[in-house]
Amino acid sequence: MVSVVQNVAVDCADAYELARFWSRVTGRPLDPESRPGDRETRVLLAEGPVLYFNQVPEPKRIKNRIHLCLRPETSRDQEVERLLGLGAALVADHRNPDGSGWAVLADPEGNEFCVLRSDSDRTARNP
Repeated sequence: MVSVVQNVAVDCADAYELARFWSRVTGRPLDPESRPGDRETRVLLAEGPVLYFNQVPEPKRIKNRIHLCLRPETSRDQEVERLLGLGAALVADHRNPDGSGWAVLADPEGNEFCVLRSDSDRTARNP
């Protein structure tokens, strides 16, 4: 017997607004029943578990112990710029001159996530 991952839960101050941010990041829709002010909201990913946003009273205080790693369809650097434009913040830049590495960003509530190299970035560096 095994367990199946149902969702990835994110505690937050404003479930609907943070889910809207992640909907724009992933290009995937919110649960059609979601409304502003909802204390629970989901982003329906194309595959795998859903992103589940749960409103809690306490603020985020420390670094995440678990986080999402994103592999963009476009280049990593283009995706970092797009996400910064959506309201993310750059936390740490681990990109290297040879094109390897990743960038650590935070969503509008401070939850860290990584942007990895895209498949095209990897192919360009490893012919």
